[in-house]
Amino acid sequence: MSERNQFAIGGAKGVLVKQLCKMSNRHGLIAGATGTGKTVTLQILAEGFSRLGVPVFTADIKGDLSGLSIAGSPHPNIDERLLKIDLESYRQRPYPVVFWDIFGEHGHPIRTTISEMGPLLLSNLLDLNETQSGILYGCFKIADDQGLLLLDLKDLRSMLTWMGDNAKELRNEYGNISSASIGAIQRKLLVLEEQGAEHFFGEPALKLSDLMQVDFSGNGVISIFDATKLIAQAPRVYSSFLLWLLSELFEQLPEVGDPDIPKLVFFFDEAHLLFDQTPKILIDKIEQVVRLIRSKGVGIYFITQSPQDIPEDILGQLGLKIQHALRAFTPKDIKFIKSAAQSFPPNPDFDTETAITALGIGEALVSVLDDKGKPLPVQLTLIRPPETRIGPLAEEERQHRIKRSPLQGRYEHIVDRESAYEILKDRAKEIQNQQEEAERLKTSEKTKPTSGRTRQSAGEAFIKSAARAIGSQVGRQIIRGILGSFFGGRRK
Repeated sequence: MSERNQFAIGGAKGVLVKQLCKMSNRHGLIAGATGTGKTVTLQILAEGFSRLGVPVFTADIKGDLSGLSIAGSPHPNIDERLLKIDLESYRQRPYPVVFWDIFGEHGHPIRTTISEMGPLLLSNLLDLNETQSGILYGCFKIADDQGLLLLDLKDLRSMLTWMGDNAKELRNEYGNISSASIGAIQRKLLVLEEQGAEHFFGEPALKLSDLMQVDFSGNGVISIFDATKLIAQAPRVYSSFLLWLLSELFEQLPEVGDPDIPKLVFFFDEAHLLFDQTPKILIDKIEQVVRLIRSKGVGIYFITQSPQDIPEDILGQLGLKIQHALRAFTPKDIKFIKSAAQSFPPNPDFDTETAITALGIGEALVSVLDDKGKPLPVQLTLIRPPETRIGPLAEEERQHRIKRSPLQGRYEHIVDRESAYEILKDRAKEIQNQQEEAERLKTSEKTKPTSGRTRQSAGEAFIKSAARAIGSQVGRQIIRGILGSFFGGRRK
């Protein structure tokens, strides 16, 4: 089979263990204890997919993957490994890389809007309980009914403030709106903002097509999302971002059946963060997306310490399995190792459970799919050395590549279009001017004011409350937004 249809992961007893391109949308797993070689394995998979012309998206937890953009250097350990693995072709070279970073420090800024994130993922991001989640769903519905698109955290905060001020008027149509729940959500929004999430919400929002590029040589472009800072201070933002991106790919990409080459390969590092304390309704959605997205031509690869971090229904859908060493220190560890061994098709030449604990650095148990989609017996495999640098770029090297990126300037400058904030502020000012004019006429005609107070309409209440919410932010930060229907259309 042509090298354009497969690539070698490593070698086992003089035989290369290869990943078939047409099986690469069947997903996969890289597991193993810390320091056993998972990052290098991810690196050689990214290289292999890129050579096949498949775009790659991967999160970079430690900064090490930035080395994919520069050629590796000769080293005795590499020479020794190459002598043990008879690779058909190996040459040290760089791969096309685009860097991304929510904070815009180590890559192009990457953003979405509140409305695109949606209430389900946002509830998980804010760690809301069932009652608070219901309030958030109501907030999105009311914003839709009012024709207001939620773009950033301050849009959302202003909407919640208005809901709290007009809870009585909204109760009949939208149900009970608890001021305590509103307050709890507002407090969690403040915490989220302090963690830096305000950088994530706004415009220009990410275009998925920018993650699915091929360079002039036919190599798939590797998009590296710098998550070093995000993992440290806001791991829930990290997992919510990846889940949002996966859901956007699922919603926007067309059905392609079972293609010979994936449209994109997606790596989820620190995969346990996707499932820790995640509500069942969201896990069910993730399982559904993983099951169906292969027909969109997307392969998903989870990287974690133990296969037990992945829900069983998802684990059963993973075609490529690469297991680095696991260590047994407790009875629980022994149970996990036994379970991991049982997930592999057995090989009569060795005991899988014993082998898992005896693997050295850069060694792994690997099971791939054949051209019919059937799992082949697990193999004791020496992972091939990367063709790129092992380890991170220096900061000046990274910045040099960011400045030369074809996407330079596309996401760096925040777009502040006419927003819901500005429109509501203008409406509130118009109503205020009308009221002042009416009072002036009454005074000039010496008309006594009526003793009763006319009940304000829901629309007037909305404008006044929004004006109060918006006014409190003046001097701090302008709310961005655009008019439009949340359910009726997407961003143009």
